[in-house]
Amino acid sequence: MRARIFQQPKSSMQSGQANTHDWVLEYGQSEQRQQDPLMGWFGSGDTQSQLRLHFPDKEEAVAYAEGHSIPYDIELPPARIRRPKAYADNFRFDRRQNWTH
Repeated sequence: MRARIFQQPKSSMQSGQANTHDWVLEYGQSEQRQQDPLMGWFGSGDTQSQLRLHFPDKEEAVAYAEGHSIPYDIELPPARIRRPKAYADNFRFDRRQNWTH
């Protein structure tokens, strides 16, 4: 069972970058999930797969994994390209797209 260390992406319900700076250590599954015959829910006896540990930076998450001899994979976040936008750019004379209004 390998752990995964990653930076949590922002929720689709938020526009800001809140809660996206923490690094998360998440355990992988060690058992296959089985369907409960009575209720139909899926579950397993593996309780570590439910555990998520939050760290302020990547180095602390790696130090924790190495200190507890947990094999891990690091997923680096994709590079974000943010271009500043201004409302006045919608009315520029050298605008590339046609103005539809």
